[in-house]
Amino acid sequence: MEKTLSVIPLGGVEEIGLNMTVLEFGDDILVVDAGLMFPEEDILGVDFVIPDFSYLINNRERVRAIVLTHGHEDHTGALPFVLKEIPTPVYGTPLTLGLVREKLREHNLQDAELVPVMPRDVVTIGNFSVEFVRVTHSIVDGVGLGITTPLGLVVHTGDFKLDPTPVDGQLMDFLKFSEFGERGTLLLMSDSTNAEKGGFTFSEKEVRRAFEQIFSRSKGRIIIATFASNIHRIQQAIDVAVMYGRKVILCGKSIVSNAQIALSLGYLRIPQDTWLKLDDLKDLRDEEVVIITTGSQGEPMSVLSRIATDEHKVIKIKDGDTVILSAKMIPGNERAIGKIINHLFRRGADVVYEKVSEVHVSGHASKEELKLMINLVKPKYFMPIHGEYRHLVYHAMLAKKNDIPKENIFILKNGEILEISEEGARKNGSINSGRIFIDGKGMGDVEEMVLRDRLRLAHDGIVLILLAVEKLTGTIVSGPDIISRGFIFEDASQEVIGNVKELLADTIRGLEREVVSDSSLLKAKLRSTLKKYLRNTMDRRPMIMPVIIEV
Repeated sequence: MEKTLSVIPLGGVEEIGLNMTVLEFGDDILVVDAGLMFPEEDILGVDFVIPDFSYLINNRERVRAIVLTHGHEDHTGALPFVLKEIPTPVYGTPLTLGLVREKLREHNLQDAELVPVMPRDVVTIGNFSVEFVRVTHSIVDGVGLGITTPLGLVVHTGDFKLDPTPVDGQLMDFLKFSEFGERGTLLLMSDSTNAEKGGFTFSEKEVRRAFEQIFSRSKGRIIIATFASNIHRIQQAIDVAVMYGRKVILCGKSIVSNAQIALSLGYLRIPQDTWLKLDDLKDLRDEEVVIITTGSQGEPMSVLSRIATDEHKVIKIKDGDTVILSAKMIPGNERAIGKIINHLFRRGADVVYEKVSEVHVSGHASKEELKLMINLVKPKYFMPIHGEYRHLVYHAMLAKKNDIPKENIFILKNGEILEISEEGARKNGSINSGRIFIDGKGMGDVEEMVLRDRLRLAHDGIVLILLAVEKLTGTIVSGPDIISRGFIFEDASQEVIGNVKELLADTIRGLEREVVSDSSLLKAKLRSTLKKYLRNTMDRRPMIMPVIIEV
């Protein structure tokens, strides 16, 4: 029987986020990462999105393990939902599993099997032997993977950049990646997020220089908003605060929780008496205060958002405060972040953000680093991952310039199967894939039709037609009454409402008794009549819902 390795991305190759890749050989399935994505502007009322992992559910008895590259939610956020359906071991580095454990506790999954590993560890999982390789990224404890299969070596970079001066002093394991190249790599799957960007990505320590400049000139309180998982950024803010004799207050459930986890594992260092509680704020002079919090993406209920809108119970912006947004504006969040910045300026704060200062650097490799990775690993086949389609195309162009033949470069869509055998590699069909929308506690109960309805309601509003009909005779007992939301302001548009009522009453009077007695036929007639009228007279298309009560 021909030996075949299948590589199937379930997410992360047509978008930023949702990272999840399946490797399949014989009876064994290995899953790399299980991430989420926060909703785009047109995905209304949805908390977040996870990959459709129905293929794994249908093959749950063959899933041997999930291997995590690092602790960001776009690589771990779907885990609680996957583990509820497919109990399987999860391998990750200590900080990664520390963050995951907290998330699983929220979903009552304390019994999940979490297996800690360290860089250079090798574990055997079915037909796969997985070696963990240290990489530098914007979160501590990131790893790439060297996955040995019966057909050859598959290298998965995870998210990475080549940082020569990492905050924790832990350099990327260039030697191991070079060893992979000398040994012979069958397939390289590499992070494409910054494939459009030329040159090299700046070191994380560049942010410290920007912090030092801001701290040196700030006479009042300093508020820093960043991602709760960015332990390196939090560490640098703490180090500079100590340098300038300031105390640190961490504010926000997620950032406090992550800091406690990182502190207990030795990944965060805070001098004694530096980390104070929010209650201590009133006892400190303004020039002694640094507040580190969340909300850098303009999230409506975040601490920074409540501070900006003067809704926070304790922290009130005043003249002399400096607010630093130390994070990249994620596409789609620009408007929300802009509103937060405007609110902060109005209240007297000096706001510093990515566009006006070097208070953020990317955690992803730029073109020159991506080329170096290709040259180190020397793969036979190349598959760009982790990026929107244009990022994958740019990364594929880099691979081609680095002497990988065009026919050995594969840009896959989510669900497509890359099949590798001793005869060669090819795309061979696809499996069911897509997105699952998480809304509140529901998983998968929000479909495309529901989203279309929400968009329609958001754009055009809704009109309810209320009518009571005597079932036996078809006589109108009361109505038609009209209620609208998001369509027109009823109190100021009584003439429109009156015209609609008269139109519907005339329509009903013109119908045969059999039609009026059949609620489904009557609803269809009222809906079509009102739809046509509103389109012709007002050029509007609200959702129309007749509600007929039979008495």
